[in-house]
Amino acid sequence: MNGLAQTSYPLRHRLFRALWNVCWMLLAAWTPPPLHAWRCLLLRLFGAKVGRRVRIHGSAKVWYPPNLTLEDEAVIGWNTVLYTQASIRIGHRAIVSQDAHLLGATHDVDHPNFPIIARPIDIDADAWICARATVGPGVTVGQGAVLGAAAVAFSDLEPWTVYAGNPARRQRPRARQVTNPWLDAQHGRLLPHAHILHR
Repeated sequence: MNGLAQTSYPLRHRLFRALWNVCWMLLAAWTPPPLHAWRCLLLRLFGAKVGRRVRIHGSAKVWYPPNLTLEDEAVIGWNTVLYTQASIRIGHRAIVSQDAHLLGATHDVDHPNFPIIARPIDIDADAWICARATVGPGVTVGQGAVLGAAAVAFSDLEPWTVYAGNPARRQRPRARQVTNPWLDAQHGRLLPHAHILHR
């Protein structure tokens, strides 16, 4: 669904989204933080591609699950909005923190009918979208890049670079020696109660 999308969606598409929203509200939105595996199962049942040891919180909002890819160990914080009118990919070990917005679509402000323009978002491995940050349609966040709290990115972010502000501006390089703070390296699995570190 790249490029110019339809202004209104077919009835089948809208009914699917309605069913998805009802199921998420009844079966996931209220669930306690440790039940990540259950919420991942619901996403898979509705067409999302979800890797291993993914953590997504019940208060997260996913517009259309078939357009969502969550790679191994990705983290989706509470109250995040994943506006998946185009595909959104969250890479291996990438983190999207609380209240962040990933907006896969916007409107053509130069057209009198404001048609939807949908473009995919790619968040590469080890990247971090900090609290209340916004990523716009068509943006690629490079591997290991950091978008600071409340920052707004409408253009690509270079790998292993820290950005901040609105619009997001390059601040400094980021060290590449990044490891998953929730991973037990000796046994290759997540530490017990890892959800407490990033609710």
